[in-house]
Amino acid sequence: MIEIANLTVRQGKFALAGVSLSVPAGRYAVLMGKSGCGKTTILEAVAGLRPAAAGTIALAGRDVTHLRPMARNLGYVPQDGALFTTMTVRDNLAFALEVRGDSGVHIEKRVNELAGWLEVTHLLDRRPHFLSGGEKQRVALGRALASHPPVLLLDEPLSSLDDDTRDTLVEWLIRLRDSREVTVLHVTHHSSEADRLGDLVFRLEDAAVRQIR
Repeated sequence: MIEIANLTVRQGKFALAGVSLSVPAGRYAVLMGKSGCGKTTILEAVAGLRPAAAGTIALAGRDVTHLRPMARNLGYVPQDGALFTTMTVRDNLAFALEVRGDSGVHIEKRVNELAGWLEVTHLLDRRPHFLSGGEKQRVALGRALASHPPVLLLDEPLSSLDDDTRDTLVEWLIRLRDSREVTVLHVTHHSSEADRLGDLVFRLEDAAVRQIR
């Protein structure tokens, strides 16, 4: 689960204060709001990329408020995917597993499993420069899920895709949602994404989060 309680985050002159949000385990939550309202700031605070000035953040029942990003045991897909450009698709998918010291046999099995699920097996030896936007997003999603994290954070994962590619990725996200294997917080300003994907839908407005579904 994701539990945010009375969170305050400051970024220069911008600040969010007293933000609270709860997502039960295995649910797919969508956080909506206008551009610039602070949705990404909340996501980055949960991921550990921005310090909390006050309040608490708990993931899968564990207080992670002051833990480093790598210690939070979550998957994170930033807005641009942020693949490692000097690595192949195979190496991007394997990265988190290698960092935690998994065996080569396990890494190979998991990479092949992810590549098959995301239909990128034929791309494993390519570098990100030679991938389409949709392919990059699929690889970024696979990399985030490689270590079976209990929590997945998605920042506008569909924003730069054409309609056909967006629909394809939505279908994968629906499959992920229906599996109930991971708790998801998906940030967007598109109501259509919330309608198609969200078990729970929240809106950030005037620095306050309210549940609308």
